[in-house]
Amino acid sequence: MATKKSIESGKIFISASFNNTLVNVTDEKGDTLVWGSSGAAGFKGTRRATPYAATLAVEKVIKKAKDEYGVKEVEIYVKGPGPGRDAALRAIRAAGVKISLIADVTPMPHNGPRPKKKRRV
Repeated sequence: MATKKSIESGKIFISASFNNTLVNVTDEKGDTLVWGSSGAAGFKGTRRATPYAATLAVEKVIKKAKDEYGVKEVEIYVKGPGPGRDAALRAIRAAGVKISLIADVTPMPHNGPRPKKKRRV
């Protein structure tokens, strides 16, 4: 097996939708190191959308990132309105990783596309 590179700082991308919570740990360049989700943590159906499922998913991913790559400091980028959003942040803080930045990168429409033409009956 190839030797794992030691990475002190990385980035965590959390995508919290209404159905699932996705967690992706990358290095500084943006290359994925470890990823996981509420579904990958063993939850099915509507239980994936719970804050508890997001907490377990984040704990699993952070533990793997710390063990395999030695990640100590992270920047966090949160996207989406889901219920796992705050729970994921709390889980990262509880995992003992130093947080240098928390950014909300939820896409917001400036004005969106042109609306459909009015219906004539």
